[in-house]
Amino acid sequence: MERSEMLAKVAEVAADVLGVSEDQITEQTTFDDLDANSLDRLQLVTAFEDEFDIEIPEDRLLGIASVADALDAIEASQEA
Repeated sequence: MERSEMLAKVAEVAADVLGVSEDQITEQTTFDDLDANSLDRLQLVTAFEDEFDIEIPEDRLLGIASVADALDAIEASQEA
């Protein structure tokens, strides 16, 4: 899957979980920009895992602070 396709899915999932517009979400968007707290971030990771049928290792969770970080983690998990 192309990164742009993944970005569209990540934006859709994040918008749904956080109750924001997909238009607010770019690869450079941080989850702080979207007012996501730690529980929101955990819900996001769980939703990404479900959407992409992957498992993101626990040691990567703390490093996911932006959409770009989420995309990197998803790509790495798909390649594993």
